[in-house]
Amino acid sequence: MNSAASDSAPAPHAFDDDVPQHTLKILVAGGFGVGKTTLVGSVSEIRPLRTEEVLTDASAGVDDLHGVERKTTTTVAMDFGRLTFSGGVRLYLFGTPGQERFWFMWDQIAYGAVGAIVLVDTRRLSTSFASIDFFEQREIPFVVAANVFDGARGYTVDEIRDALDVDPHVPVMLCDVRRRETARDVLVALVEHAVQSSSPV
Repeated sequence: MNSAASDSAPAPHAFDDDVPQHTLKILVAGGFGVGKTTLVGSVSEIRPLRTEEVLTDASAGVDDLHGVERKTTTTVAMDFGRLTFSGGVRLYLFGTPGQERFWFMWDQIAYGAVGAIVLVDTRRLSTSFASIDFFEQREIPFVVAANVFDGARGYTVDEIRDALDVDPHVPVMLCDVRRRETARDVLVALVEHAVQSSSPV
C-alpha cells in the first residue's frame, strides 16, 4: 500500500490529465498586503492567475497603506490557483482583493466556497476583523493563519486568538506563506475543519 495515500495530509501533485474525484473551492482572504497573492502563488501547481495593478496616486487617501508603505501593487479582482492532492481531491483557490473599495466583490467570489483562510498580519490585526466578520455572518468555515513577516514581533497562537476574539473551534495557525510546505499545511487544516464543520453532530 502506498504510504502517501494513508497520510492525513496527502502530498500534492500536478498531473493535468488526472480527473479529480472531489473539487473544493477555497477562499484566501484578509486585509490589504497580508500575503494572499503570495500564498496562492506558492502552492499553486499551475501558473496562478493574478490581477495585480500598480498602485497610483489615485489610491492616495483611499487605500490604507499604513504598515505596507513599500507595497507597489494590489489585487483588483482576484487571484486564482489550483492544488491537487493524491486521492483525487483538487482545491481551487480564489484570493480576494484586500482593499475596502473592492469588498463588494466578496459575495460573488465566496459563492460555493467550502471554506476560507483568513490571513492576518500581527502588526496590523485590525485589518483582519472585516474578513472574520464576513465569514462568521455567512457561516462559512474558516481558519486564521498569521503570516510571519520578517522583523515582526512574535506572538503565540493563543495571544492571536485572544486578540482577534475568534471562537474556540476556529483553528489559528502561524505560517510563512512564502514556503510551500507551511502554506499547504494551512490548506490541509482548512479542509479538515470544513469537513468537521459540515459533519452532523
